[in-house]
Amino acid sequence: MPIEYRSAGAPPPSWFIDELMRFHNHPYYVGLLSAAALHGAGHQQAQEFQVVTNVQLRTATAGRARIRFFTKRYLDRTPTSDMKTETGSLRVSTPEATALDLIRYLKAAGHLGNVATVLSELAERLHPQQLVEAAKVVVEISDVQRLGFLLDRVGAGESANALAAWLAGQRPRVVALRPDRPARATPKDARWRILVNDVIEADE
Repeated sequence: MPIEYRSAGAPPPSWFIDELMRFHNHPYYVGLLSAAALHGAGHQQAQEFQVVTNVQLRTATAGRARIRFFTKRYLDRTPTSDMKTETGSLRVSTPEATALDLIRYLKAAGHLGNVATVLSELAERLHPQQLVEAAKVVVEISDVQRLGFLLDRVGAGESANALAAWLAGQRPRVVALRPDRPARATPKDARWRILVNDVIEADE
């Protein structure tokens, strides 16, 4: 083990997560804030290494590192790519899939302000058509609506426009930006059919 990791008790999870999941025969991908950081959006890095799989697994620790697992039923539908590491490679959600997952697993990302901050950094890596393709396999259309709303807020117009054009054909219902908060007497965003019941402030 390199000297710099001896005090931590283990190398970073990115060095061994692929072999670990292969050993247990579980499909996976590195996702959420961990994936965003690997794609260059590391302003809001999580205090844990976030992995998505199709089975329920308990949070694991390796030295000082904490590995948290999230469950997704249709894991194989999520666009991923292989990324090289110091010891091999690992599977990571694409920037587009990462953006959608940050909405789906909002609590893991902190809050909408955190997500907006990550999206502002991730925006330049988003490809509009690939974002639409990723949206097509999302179970909840409301996740797409909320993502589009946030992309507009952080100035990612090209990606937001592509999502809006596709979403118009889906005839989505009106949903609250924050489903865990009251939405009565709140302004409505007609483009995304969102009841804006939260104030979004991205960190600079």
